Amino acid sequence: MAPLRPQRGAALLLAMIIVTLVATLAVSMVWQQWRAVQVETAERARAQSAWILSGALDWAGLILKEDARPSAGQVDHLGEPWAVPLAEARLSTFLAADKDNNAADDGPEAFLSGSISDAQARFNLRNLIDAKFEVSKDDLNALRRLCENVNIAVNVADLLANGMKMAYTPPGSTTAVANPPLQPKRISQLTWLGVDAQALQRLEPYVVLLPTETPINVNTASREVIAAVIPDMNIGDAERLVQYRQRTPFKKSQDLTTFLGRASERMGKVDIATRYFEVRGRLRLNDRVLEQRSLVERNQRTITVISTERINSTDRER
Repeated sequence: MAPLRPQRGAALLLAMIIVTLVATLAVSMVWQQWRAVQVETAERARAQSAWILSGALDWAGLILKEDARPSAGQVDHLGEPWAVPLAEARLSTFLAADKDNNAADDGPEAFLSGSISDAQARFNLRNLIDAKFEVSKDDLNALRRLCENVNIAVNVADLLANGMKMAYTPPGSTTAVANPPLQPKRISQLTWLGVDAQALQRLEPYVVLLPTETPINVNTASREVIAAVIPDMNIGDAERLVQYRQRTPFKKSQDLTTFLGRASERMGKVDIATRYFEVRGRLRLNDRVLEQRSLVERNQRTITVISTERINSTDRER
């Protein structure tokens, strides 16, 4: 009977190997199933977030469209409904207003906030390049003054102007360079033009990149931008203008001329109405935060979305 002992040992070893393989396969299957559930959950959350933010963008468009009614006047200022930000609110409070909608009870815990801002409250860097793809000297001087007003080196304005000229000059033109930089679409991409990141961060609240040349809206622009665009106005004068418009927004261009007590050669660079707006939405869903920033154009009562940027991140505030 002695020869049976090695066979029993081999059988036991084989059984242990089989158990190990089965356990490994089981763990692998459980992990794959868990992973699939996680991916499906993340995809569902992403789709829900995109749907909610798209709805919020449509809602903002309706507000801007309503603001463009003839009875509202052809003027935009910070006392209008579009300028009031939406504080963070539980999404179920919006859905509960619809008595036929049961999503308020079944949906995930989500919080929505957002705002509409005037894109023409900032200096449009697209103005630096004129119709002949040359640097506009008047606008370059305005940008230099803006850099001074926000304590940035004036040569940043020259870097931006030269970079914008190279980026926007059509290939084949006599002034085109061999390897032009890409046309920046967002302020963060201006580093492509050689601008220091720290200087760009300081300048960002005062500048914008719009598809076409635009004037600034004196009813919404900051004192730094106003003092830069109107050459014979200093920061003190611009601050008085800002204080005045808070009480009495300018309703027509003549009102601004009356306030200044004179006409300025740069009056064509200022306006009291706005065509481009920036719509921001922020959705907090469980432990994820999705932010959306959209540039919209309002042409009379037609709203067109020019671009949309989404940023998905973990909520660090909880």
